[in-house]
Parts: sequence; structure tokens; C-alpha cells
Amino acid sequence: MTTSQCSNTFRLVGMYCLTFRVCPVLERTVHAQGPQGSHSSPSDESLHTNRKETEMSFVKTIDEIESKKRESVDFFGAEMLTVAWETRPEIIERLLPAPLKPAAAPLAFAFIGWYPATNFGVTYHEAALFVRASYNGEEGNYCLSMPVDNDIAMAGGREVFGFPKKMATFHFAKEGARVQGWVERKGHRFVELSADLDAPFNDAEAMQQFMLSTSTADGKVRGLSYNVKHFITPDSSGFEFSPRLVRQETVIHPKALQVGKATVNLAFSLDDPWAEVEVVKILGAMYTVGDNAMLKGSVVAEIDPDNFRPHAFLKWDSDLMPC
Repeated sequence: MTTSQCSNTFRLVGMYCLTFRVCPVLERTVHAQGPQGSHSSPSDESLHTNRKETEMSFVKTIDEIESKKRESVDFFGAEMLTVAWETRPEIIERLLPAPLKPAAAPLAFAFIGWYPATNFGVTYHEAALFVRASYNGEEGNYCLSMPVDNDIAMAGGREVFGFPKKMATFHFAKEGARVQGWVERKGHRFVELSADLDAPFNDAEAMQQFMLSTSTADGKVRGLSYNVKHFITPDSSGFEFSPRLVRQETVIHPKALQVGKATVNLAFSLDDPWAEVEVVKILGAMYTVGDNAMLKGSVVAEIDPDNFRPHAFLKWDSDLMPC
């Protein structure tokens, strides 16, 4: 199914693009090379100028820090495959930390993507697993896992917004109407997503409702994520501070959209237990190319440390649980 065949849903895609990439303070002077003509790759002349004007140091000046501030972290030509499915309500209820509550429908979704150009000099692959959740009546997405293959992307997402990022190995490719991707860690492949873009949704009505849940009146897509930001004390006795529920929005501008029939395979893994989010019914797949803008987040609640403790291991492996 092509863009022209689904114009009514074109503006609705994107609730999955909810990732934090890197704090502007962490941006490097020498940018990674992106695709030709992209916004993320300065010319050789500008790189040479930056090297001359910026002293090399572990300590940054206030002027350097201020010059890196942005209102949003931007991604250009982001290529993503998203698959949504229905899971069991009791699974979502077990996985959500208070004060988050299950959303109206027991839905989960995952994506695998490639970010070829950014405004912070980093290009990388990323995947994520979300379940629908609600806070104070506002539905969004709670992130259970977010593998990446770039260390700065991992550090920024974990340290600023609390996204549970880990380093991983990726495959992601589109050949004709077929899109496929998988993620591995420690040599173990725990998720595979694929889509046939010539075939209809697995469940057209449910998939369209999933897409409608994030559409805006001006034709953009609003992606709302909830994460819990927390850090362990040096003596592993508990948390440095009360865990904080973070609310963050991403505005998505899809330039190309194709939809179709999805398949999803989740394999057993102690360290990356995506298979816990059981696939009861697949809704469908979306393949998009577009520009994403990550907006600043805010702390909306503090969480009781004892109640949150069982949920505090999303960013750790099973053999290292520091508290």
C-alpha cells in the first residue's frame, strides 16, 4: 500500500519515534559524516575552522556550553519500521510502575530504525519496545527497552530522560516492498520485525485506531513518552534520589509512508526479555521516512523508591543488578 492509497492515515504515523538522542551539551565539535547534502555534516572548511577556534579540553567554557543549546534535537531522513500488536492486559499492568496506569487498549509496539543525519553529529541505528500507558488521564507510551549502536546516543538517552538504552547489533534493510530488521545482543537475536508493503494491514480497523491516537489538528504527529529517571548510589544501597517520572514529546513530520502486513518474532532472553510482551494479535506495520524533533521533557511526579525497585532494571543485564 503506497502513500497515495492511504492519504487519510499519512499524517497519523509516528507514535513510536519517542527516543532521546543526546543532550546538546554533549555535541562534538567534529561531527560524524552523514549522507551527502544532509543537515548534520558540516563542510571541510567549517570543520577546519572549528578545530582552530576551539581548544581541546575535558573542561568546556560557559560560552561553549551555551552555544550548543537547542530547543529540539532533530533527525533528518529518519527511516523506521514500526509494528503494533495487542497483548494481554495483565502483562501491561505488571510491567507498569506506579503512578502509570494501563491505557484503554492493551497495545504494544516496537520499531527498528536508522538515523542517517542529525543536528548533533551522530548517526546510528535504534530500536525500542513500548507499551501504552496513562498518567493523570493522558495516554502515552512507556519504554521497556531501547537498543542503539552508538555510545553517545546511549549516554544521552539514559542520563537525561531515563530511556533504558543498551548497546546492540542491528540489521535493517528495505528491498522493494519488503522491509526487515533485527536486533542482537551478546550474539543473541531477540527481536525480528518485517513488513510486506504490498499487503493490507493484519487488522485494518485496529491499526488505524492505533495511528489516530497520536494525530494532531495541524496534521503533525505527537509522540508522548513516559520514562522513569533514576540512578543507583555508589554503595548500591538504593537510589541517589526518588525516581522521577519524565514526560517527553516528539513531533514527527513524515515525508513518505507505506503501510502493510507485519510479522514479529520475539525470542527468549534473560537480558532483553521482549518476549514477555506476548503477541496476542498483530495489528500491522508502518514504514516511514521523515524528520523528527525531540522536544525538552519535564518531571511530572516522584515515585516511592521501594515501590519502584522491582522496575529498576530495564537498563541492566540479569547478571548485574546493582541494588
